[in-house]
This record gives sequence, structure tokens and C-alpha cells, in this order.
Amino acid sequence: MLQPRIIKKYPNRRLYDTETSKYITVTKVKELVMAGLEVQVIDSNTEEDLTRSILLQIIMEEESRGKPMFSENTLAHLIRFYGGAAQGIFGQYLEESLAAFSKQQHLMSKNAQNPLDNITQIAQQNMKLWSDMQSSFFNTDPDKTKK
Repeated sequence: MLQPRIIKKYPNRRLYDTETSKYITVTKVKELVMAGLEVQVIDSNTEEDLTRSILLQIIMEEESRGKPMFSENTLAHLIRFYGGAAQGIFGQYLEESLAAFSKQQHLMSKNAQNPLDNITQIAQQNMKLWSDMQSSFFNTDPDKTKK
């Protein structure tokens, strides 16, 4: 696995890309993420990992312009998961769902000439993902529940 691209955040709120030895903007961090690079933002004084707050800042900026990805209803649902018993499970489910969706998008673009095969593969992957999620949530073996 590749090492993340280290970005240092200085007290003056400037971001410094240690690989290119240049100051960059949050927009540039977004471009790195969009290019598929893993980034890690570190506070230059405390060495605290600030990656999540920078990524959330990017999402907030994107949500405030154009057509938002998350409706108010969706955001309210997300908020309701915080602090509850399902918070960890939902976070894992959301992460796995997004990874599966990205993989499906890649498959669709790679195999655009045969859409029926793509749809079949996606349906099978979704069923497996759902089955795995249920097994994890209820802590059961899916093969035992079929008997």
C-alpha cells in the first residue's frame, strides 16, 4: 500500500504539500483526493491528524454550491445515527457500500459494451454485500439461517 501524501497545516491556516514542497489550497487537496491519492493532513505544531476535518471542509464547500449530494432529510438521518448503538455498524456499512458503489462504477465504465453482464454482476455483489451486512449486524451465519 502506498504511503499517504503528507500535507502540513500551519498556524496561519496554510497547507503545505511535503511532496512538492509548495503551499497548496483546500481545492488542491480535493484534486488530489479526486485523483485517487490518499492524503494525510497533519498539524505542523502538534502533529495532530487533521485529515477528517479537511475532508469534511471539502464536503461542506461542495454541498454549499451547485446541487448538493445530501438532502436535508439524508443529513438528518445521518445525525440520528451518532451516539446510538448502530453508529459503528452504520459507519462500516456506509464505507463498504461506497467502496462497492465505486467498484461497480469502475466495472460499468470498463465493460460498457455488455450492460446485461454488468447489471447481473452488480446485483450479485449487492446481494452478497447485503447478506454480509446482515450477518455482521445480527452476528449470524447466513448459511445457517437458510436451513
